Amino acid sequence: MKEYDTIVIGSGVAGLSAAYELKAKQQQVLVIEENLWGGTCPNRGCDPKKILIGGVEARNRIKQLLGKGFSEVPPLNWQELQSFKRTFTDPVSANRQKELSQAGIDHLTGTASFLDEETVEVLGKTFRGKHFVLATGQRPTILPIEGKEFLQTSTDFLALAELPKQLIFIGGGYVSFELATIARAAGSEVTIVHHNQRPLKEFDEELVQETIVQMKKAGIQFAFDVDAQKITRQNEKLQLIAGKEIFEADAIFCATGRQPNVESLHLERANVDFTKKGIIVNECLQTTNPQIFACGDVIEKQLPKLTPVATFEGQYVAQKVTQQQQKTINYPVIPTIVYGSPKIATVGTTKIEEDRQVETVTQEMTSWFTYHRVNEPLAKVKLCFNKENFLIGASVLSEQADELIDFLTIAINQRLTKEIVDQWIFGYPTLASDLPYLLK
Repeated sequence: MKEYDTIVIGSGVAGLSAAYELKAKQQQVLVIEENLWGGTCPNRGCDPKKILIGGVEARNRIKQLLGKGFSEVPPLNWQELQSFKRTFTDPVSANRQKELSQAGIDHLTGTASFLDEETVEVLGKTFRGKHFVLATGQRPTILPIEGKEFLQTSTDFLALAELPKQLIFIGGGYVSFELATIARAAGSEVTIVHHNQRPLKEFDEELVQETIVQMKKAGIQFAFDVDAQKITRQNEKLQLIAGKEIFEADAIFCATGRQPNVESLHLERANVDFTKKGIIVNECLQTTNPQIFACGDVIEKQLPKLTPVATFEGQYVAQKVTQQQQKTINYPVIPTIVYGSPKIATVGTTKIEEDRQVETVTQEMTSWFTYHRVNEPLAKVKLCFNKENFLIGASVLSEQADELIDFLTIAINQRLTKEIVDQWIFGYPTLASDLPYLLK
């Protein structure tokens, strides 16, 4: 039986961030991965999605300038775009293993299961660790309805060799909005089906409704207050049955949430508690077994389960394991982005009903030169300030919301005011040069 200072289970950004930090502290580290090395983000998540979105963004820019220098909107070639995507995704798993080898970090492909609090088994071999880091991530859930075998997930969508003509996305979260945007730009007929009237519930409701209006103009259909009950196949088509309503498509994708990858770990043998939402951790990311830590999407938490959050947690865990960090984890404000068209982004405190000392300012930016020069149809920001005039939250709606939200995140974390920013000189015209007009 080989012994290690720390055994990391999972090779996504959380696990690898911890592993490299631990190795830098001279620990003997083993990383175990049962699927694709690198985890969800670079293989079947945010990276390939953003590559496909890149094609949508390029097409949208031309579409906005139709009659203003361009006479036609080019079609989005799905096969070529997918081929381009694979130049990024195909090498990931091999490259991650090569990088681990170069760093002197042991790694093993296989499913890890705890035998006791200090021992895991992989492929019939046993390994003992003084500490463990659990970073096994999540996977898409499938609705437990009749005909669920016909449902596909975001993983399947991102790997489609050919795009079906008619698509249905079940769920009103960011995955449905993003994939629907991609599919529609590539020429598919798209419907988003949601069980109530409030999609993207973590985002500003007014901006969400304006997003839906813009997406409808692009040809995306929405069906709200629809509870999916059954999926059937009729000839070459699939039918989604919801009461008396029937929706027909060539493919149906389930985007109703994700679930933690914990089943194969046998956590009960290590005295680690978990729920259906993830592994339970304290404010130091320790599980109910203090020698075992967890980070990334597999943990139960209220914060957004995002790649940069997982990286942040992985680095913190490594510092905690090596006793370089004595404090509890302290998260900065975290921006969240929906890569639809338009994009919608939020950061910090945006729900102001409970605090009358918070002031909300809405800025219509569509006529600002930054947006008008590319003929964006809609650009808006909502800003929340405390009684000292510091920015504490923001929501943005525009095709460039993903970039502006990062500037606003910096403003919140650094407690920037207009007085401070007025002392700086930005390149012009840029999103950064608009910052002085957004702060108080």
